[in-house]
Amino acid sequence: MSSQSTLTRGYTVALISAVLLSTTAVFIRYLTQNYAIEPLVLAFWRALFVVLTLLVALALFKRKLLHVPRTHWGYLAIYGLVLAVFNSLWTLSVAQNGAAVATVLVYCSAAFTALLGWWLLKERLDWGKIVAVTLCLAGCVLVSGALNPAVWQTNLLGILAGVLSGLGYAIYSLMGRAASQRGLNPWTTLLYTFSFATVFLLLINLLPGDLIPGTAAQPSDFFVLGSSLAGWGVLLLLAAGPTVTGFGLYNVSLSLLPASVVNLILTTEPVFTAVLAIILLGERLTVTQLAGSLLIMSGVVFLRVYEGRLAKQKRLEPLPLSTLSAD
Repeated sequence: MSSQSTLTRGYTVALISAVLLSTTAVFIRYLTQNYAIEPLVLAFWRALFVVLTLLVALALFKRKLLHVPRTHWGYLAIYGLVLAVFNSLWTLSVAQNGAAVATVLVYCSAAFTALLGWWLLKERLDWGKIVAVTLCLAGCVLVSGALNPAVWQTNLLGILAGVLSGLGYAIYSLMGRAASQRGLNPWTTLLYTFSFATVFLLLINLLPGDLIPGTAAQPSDFFVLGSSLAGWGVLLLLAAGPTVTGFGLYNVSLSLLPASVVNLILTTEPVFTAVLAIILLGERLTVTQLAGSLLIMSGVVFLRVYEGRLAKQKRLEPLPLSTLSAD
């Protein structure tokens, strides 16, 4: 497959992933508002149902993907821990800062990913990527409403949790890229990372003394949905639909594009979520939020055109003289 077609496929897969992942907010909002389920308890059940869904799907259609060499188990366990910690930090950030500031801080991951990708994975960090990072982060600030000074009335713990959630998201992205470089199938990676994350999220919820907001205060909190078939059905749909497919395609995109590029494309998720909120929840975007959405999309489009031109220039570069003389 040519580099140009790989880029096109990678951007398409990443954008579809962003659309699917953006729908999770609707499911989570419904469950937390209508059933008062604690956020990290919801995260645990979501991860568990993801694992069960993948086990059934892979056992029926791609049984060989259930196997992973023992040499990768340690890496996948660490990857799962990163996923669990990221979700925990994100929840703590939302609890401490509110959704607006937490959203801005978590999308600092775009900058973290670009820098860490350049440092650890030797990915390119040039002026084009820096421009795209700036546009996307500026758009996230506007979409989240963080220009309102009142939003920033928070404590140091909340700010640290938010920044670290962005760092956690960046590390998660880079580890997905590294997993593809190890030759791991994206769906196998998804199964095992969520398996380990399920265990870690269970342990986090069982920590004594309500150390982390949003965890189960008592064992009965795990079963707050009770006998509600509708509640369990929505939870299963959340796991089997946007989570499995969205994260799966996200991992696929990491095998086609640099992690920093994928993370930038995923910053379109707030835009798609806003559109869903307009359609399904009757919410309306302000002029500022619309401007932010335009900045995010502009950053992604700019990056796509920029990467495409670089790929074209690379194809047109003359062969080295040593290669020509060998022929």
